[in-house]
Amino acid sequence: MIETPDNMHEDCGVAAVYGAKDAGNLCYLGLYSLQHRGQEAAGILSRDRKQFHGVKGEGLVSEVFSPKSVSRLKGDSAIGHVRYSTTGASDDNNIQPLYSKTAKGKIAIAHNGNLTNAHKLYKSLKEKGALFQSTVDSEVILHLLATSKQSEMSLALADALSKVEGAFSLVALVDDGIIAARDRHGFRPLVLGKRGPAYVVASETCALDLLNAKYIREIEPGELVKISASGIESFKIPVKLSPARCVFEHVYFSRPDSIVFGENVHLVRKAFGKALAKRHKFDADMVISIPDSGNSSALGYSEESGLPLEFGMMRNHYVGRTFIQPTQSIRNLRVKVKLNPIRAVLEGKRVVVIDDSIVRGTTSKQRVSAIRNAGAKEVHMLIASPPITHPCHFGIDTPNAEQLIASSKSIEEIREYISADSLAYLSKEDMLEAIQSIPSNEFCTACFDGKYPIKVPKKRSKFVFERSNKIHLWKAGSNA
Repeated sequence: MIETPDNMHEDCGVAAVYGAKDAGNLCYLGLYSLQHRGQEAAGILSRDRKQFHGVKGEGLVSEVFSPKSVSRLKGDSAIGHVRYSTTGASDDNNIQPLYSKTAKGKIAIAHNGNLTNAHKLYKSLKEKGALFQSTVDSEVILHLLATSKQSEMSLALADALSKVEGAFSLVALVDDGIIAARDRHGFRPLVLGKRGPAYVVASETCALDLLNAKYIREIEPGELVKISASGIESFKIPVKLSPARCVFEHVYFSRPDSIVFGENVHLVRKAFGKALAKRHKFDADMVISIPDSGNSSALGYSEESGLPLEFGMMRNHYVGRTFIQPTQSIRNLRVKVKLNPIRAVLEGKRVVVIDDSIVRGTTSKQRVSAIRNAGAKEVHMLIASPPITHPCHFGIDTPNAEQLIASSKSIEEIREYISADSLAYLSKEDMLEAIQSIPSNEFCTACFDGKYPIKVPKKRSKFVFERSNKIHLWKAGSNA
């Protein structure tokens, strides 16, 4: 039996390089920095003057690529993708980047996000004779591009993207360069950098840092940028702008060293912790974090409250992607595989515990139990985000509403379930106030309040996509 994760997962990350003789190798290193955004599969396509070259496979970046395979990624341009696991069987055809040869030229795309009208477009395209090679929503974009009346690739891609709804931060490899584009809401981050004469595009700035690339700017919501021998060209996708950046990028997904939506993630999370300390004070001996995503907020709480920050939980960084539970008798040990409490620190102490979120509640219950079993006298749980009450439809792998503990239980009922002495959450208002660079009305907070910025299905339903005489399930709300 494989452990069912009790947290929210980003579906993927993207990277692209133009104008470097070792573009494939640089793209590979960029994906290393984005591994936290996807751990099921990885792929890179590069382009030289003659053709495209690709390496794709299931597993971590270190498992998919070898020195020999990276050496095959010839050319001065490349795009890459890391994917998180989603419901349904894995399929090599679903591993991005996706490639197509069209009348407008060759193109490969890698996509972070989820298209909420993908099934409607799929049915329409299929009726017109389109043949799908994968079971992911990203392929819809390729078919829309192929049938666009625009003859130039950039304009055809902009035309295709104007017809899709939902979230996309996208990179594309074309015959004469690379393209980067972002949906009109800017749900997912996408940044532009420069490394000497070369340009780099990535989901987060941590990839630019590893490559010694200088951060230039974000790709703007509703913008399409083409980078070629002619330089940088910016196009506006013909849609009405309506910024709704995903606030959960700051809560959990992005790396603390990244700049996301104009602010450093670590400093934003510290501000979350400070806000918690102003609202929720305890007569306690120490504050600890649930590593790693709770670290920054715990530091902020400690600084504001005056409670000493301790390492009370040790994370095992070598667990891998799954944990097999061979027998029922040892299943309850699964929480200690990834996180082990330090008895010498916790025994006899009143402890404030900072975590980033509670999803189903099962993992929080196990962690509180583990801390108590290590001798803690009191356990006060603080969450550096509001209660999660609604599923995401824009590229985050979340449970359905009925599986989200806060959708049916009060905070007091959740406290009783996880057996904490006390439980409190960061309010939505304090969370948004802590992020200074973007107006609060330009964030998507739907997972906390159900106010989706665009129309979404009432339930995250499953649709059937047909391919190569086989039938596959494609889950709405899960993009490969």
